[in-house]
Amino acid sequence: MNLTLKIWRQTDSQDKGKIHTYQVSGISQDMSFLEMLDVLNEQLNEMGEEPIAFDSDCREGICGMCSLMINGEPHGPEVTTTCQLHMRSFKDGDTITIEPWRSGAFPVLKDLCVDRSAFDRIIQSGGYISANTGSAPEANSVPVPRDNAVRAFNVATCIGCGACVAACPNGSASLFLGAKITHLGELPQGQPERWSRVVDMAAQHDHEGFGGCTNIGECTAACPKEIPLDVISQLNKDLRTAMRHGH
Repeated sequence: MNLTLKIWRQTDSQDKGKIHTYQVSGISQDMSFLEMLDVLNEQLNEMGEEPIAFDSDCREGICGMCSLMINGEPHGPEVTTTCQLHMRSFKDGDTITIEPWRSGAFPVLKDLCVDRSAFDRIIQSGGYISANTGSAPEANSVPVPRDNAVRAFNVATCIGCGACVAACPNGSASLFLGAKITHLGELPQGQPERWSRVVDMAAQHDHEGFGGCTNIGECTAACPKEIPLDVISQLNKDLRTAMRHGH
């Protein structure tokens, strides 16, 4: 495959940045998208040019690092992470535009890398269970109803990639926040801090500059783990309850 790549280049957060055009050839359809970028970077190294900075880690679809906007879609045309996207999703001769996440809460660090530490601060504000730890408890020592366990497990698959923010016209992280709130709110261990947790995490979300949710649904459509939109309803329900109880 021969491809034309239009890639956002930006030296640091202060630079204006702009799109640069590159040609790559001999790309196999069996390559992952990140392997294709590796080929381009090898070519740039050989020419003495600065390689393109992009985030990646596990390349197994489980860490959320590989955050790229591909032809205007978070992670590209398939419902998957960028590292699990393969070049068979494109055609010979295609022009592919590659950009970083676009959100005021995710400032660009360099090229395609953005700072997503706002997510870390949201988790630090309350996305945990305060409990003394020791040896692992017996698995059945705390009974959890099946429906609660299944829902908690399903929404816990959120990998914090930020695709929901990049897809949202408002730059809201409500899907991410709702997933974390719902995950802990479904478990018995999460009940003691349930109301203070949602208030603190929602406040941190707003403090970081994320926008509000208007239920457009772009977030769940872009989510590589298909987190359902109803976690935002759960977030709003818990937040209202917490405010009524004076938290």
